Amino acid sequence: MNSTLAPKAPLNTDKTYTSDELLGYFDSLEPVTSDFMLGQWQGEVLLTGHPGESQLLGLKWVGKSFHAANDVEPIISQNSAGERYTNPILGTASLREVCFRGKCTATMVYDSHPIFDHFAKIDDNHVLGVMDKKGDTQYLFFTLARLP
Repeated sequence: MNSTLAPKAPLNTDKTYTSDELLGYFDSLEPVTSDFMLGQWQGEVLLTGHPGESQLLGLKWVGKSFHAANDVEPIISQNSAGERYTNPILGTASLREVCFRGKCTATMVYDSHPIFDHFAKIDDNHVLGVMDKKGDTQYLFFTLARLP
């Protein structure tokens, strides 16, 4: 699938994309290792019309924390004081390298839910995430930016 988005181009979180555009963009990016994903990340939802977009916004989702392969906090929210905190609503997760769309890449696997978040490298500090949930008919897309 060809993307109309240029490789490594910044994504506009105010724009509505089609799933095909974002899947084509994902396909153009390099895979990442689980070690690459370690650390704190700031997240932003990319709009495609997926019902999970409003759910994440309602949770005040702002990112993910990858402490180790078996120690991942998938939902980091922000409180009214602007502080990041671990939101336990979806539990914990692990990092594994999983093949998705023809590439083996770091993937966050929820411990208690049939959800996989696949990652591809935009640049050394940004990744595109594709949430693949069993039973959903479309993917949810988001970006992560590495925090210092």
